[in-house]
Amino acid sequence: MLQGYPKLIDRVQSTLIDTVFIVVLSLAFANILEKFDIVQVNVKIIIFAGIVIGYEPLCITFGTTLGNYIKGIRVRKNADPTKRINILQAFIRYPIKLLLGWVSFLTIGANAKRRAIHDIVSGSVMIKL
Repeated sequence: MLQGYPKLIDRVQSTLIDTVFIVVLSLAFANILEKFDIVQVNVKIIIFAGIVIGYEPLCITFGTTLGNYIKGIRVRKNADPTKRINILQAFIRYPIKLLLGWVSFLTIGANAKRRAIHDIVSGSVMIKL
């Protein structure tokens, strides 16, 4: 299964695919909710926040994100790359990834497993299938 670790470009492309998917998904929900006059603004905010905050951690915990699937990469436990990270690790990893942005990728070239800062903090590693 494990064939190595993805290059930075694979990870960037995967993130771009996921970002576009989240935007499209949000626009689709916005169009659906627009048809209902009684949907309150706070309900719309909760739905959009759920999409943005929940998409990556839930997909990674229970399978893979669309971007990771297309690029043939997966997030796994650093201690055992045959196992997925748990939901807690995923919800630790994602906000750090969002907060640090591109800065998180600075460590990829500095270690053999090409782990980003958010991978190091959450105990995860990206593998290439």
